[in-house]
Amino acid sequence: MKCLVGLGNPGKRYALTRHNIGYMVADRIAQKLGLKFAERGFSSIALGKVPCSGTCAEPSQVLLAKPATYMNRSGVAVAEILEDFPIQLKDILVIHDDMDIPFGRIRFKRKGSSGGHRGVQSVIDLTGEQDFPRLKVGIGRPAPGIDPADYVLSGFDDGDLLCEVVETAACAAIMFVTSGLDQAMNRYNRELISEEIENK
Repeated sequence: MKCLVGLGNPGKRYALTRHNIGYMVADRIAQKLGLKFAERGFSSIALGKVPCSGTCAEPSQVLLAKPATYMNRSGVAVAEILEDFPIQLKDILVIHDDMDIPFGRIRFKRKGSSGGHRGVQSVIDLTGEQDFPRLKVGIGRPAPGIDPADYVLSGFDDGDLLCEVVETAACAAIMFVTSGLDQAMNRYNRELISEEIENK
């Protein structure tokens, strides 16, 4: 079983903010697979199967999760998932926003530090490990004079590009499930979703 964890904050107040793009991707994956979320413990979860494609020999079982603990305590939910399901940390893909990547790009990362992302840092702190893959969804840097904390809790300016980014990230996460991290990295880490950000 693979697990896809989209990070974000619960509640309508945060629903369409940059910090919640992990939630948006998880919701899109659920739509594509015909799954529905239900509350369980510290998360909303959905269990299902991904149809076979790529190198897989049979449908792949997947667990989708959206921690309901608020971003800075995401690790509480991930630790609970590790206790409750037959999943290893290396098979959990954490999907989150990243200011160091331009809006319009996504990037897989195999393991490593949090890069200052508090949700990822919480996962590291609560599991005691950095050895888990991430799918970083670029949101870009705020303009000079704008507080990064305010920026991540604000909405996106380009709704059309947002839809493209969420769709691409959802497809990338599904490929992680069916074909593995290496193939997903090779396919998506160099992809430019929009020509508008080519020189950024």
